[in-house]
Amino acid sequence: MQVHADRVSVNGPHGTLLPSTSLTVGEGEFALVHGDPGTGLTAFGLTLAGRLHPTTGQVTFDGSADAAALRRHVAVVDAPGVSEPDDALALRVVIGEELALAGAPADRESVRRWLAEHDVAAYADTRFENVAPVARTRLLTELAAVRPAVRVLVLDTPDRHTSDVESWSMLAQEHAERGLAVVVLTATVPPAALPCAPARVGAHEQPPPLRCTPEGTEAAGTEAEEITTGEDA
Repeated sequence: MQVHADRVSVNGPHGTLLPSTSLTVGEGEFALVHGDPGTGLTAFGLTLAGRLHPTTGQVTFDGSADAAALRRHVAVVDAPGVSEPDDALALRVVIGEELALAGAPADRESVRRWLAEHDVAAYADTRFENVAPVARTRLLTELAAVRPAVRVLVLDTPDRHTSDVESWSMLAQEHAERGLAVVVLTATVPPAALPCAPARVGAHEQPPPLRCTPEGTEAAGTEAEEITTGEDA
């Protein structure tokens, strides 16, 4: 399974929203995409998910430029002004809504059980804006990952909530280890502080994503290149 964005750009009413950008990420891989605030990061995430039609270029899922397939298989997590929960809602309400989106039981008892299983039962009535940033990203990501048919997760700027890079980067790698493709959009953390070289908004040549397994991570394609080298020798 692979998602490929080929030179996609998006124009807004006042000019370029997303400059032409390419990215490829596949099953079990973790990719970072970095751009300055306001450079269309959310637009890129929504384009990857088939929810925004690119002005130029295309996004394919397993080679098919099918926006419906992208919408079915790609979940955008916590996108500002799009999929982020209402700050005024209680955590239990947010969880109930997300469980319903996943087609899971969302009655009061099911929500209570889910909160207990994820060690946040004590915060059931806490306004979502007061949920700790690390818990916020973890809970929303886990809820998106269990939606039917979701194969790709796009985490939209978790660094806007916390400077704790390890918390969300390890979370992303854990989901990649389970076989999902995971893309994290970043804006406020300097690229040098990120766990691997990020793809850049506005670039076509990008570093390979990380291939994640329980045994560790490596740049995607590394093993294949080593095998080819060995055969040529």
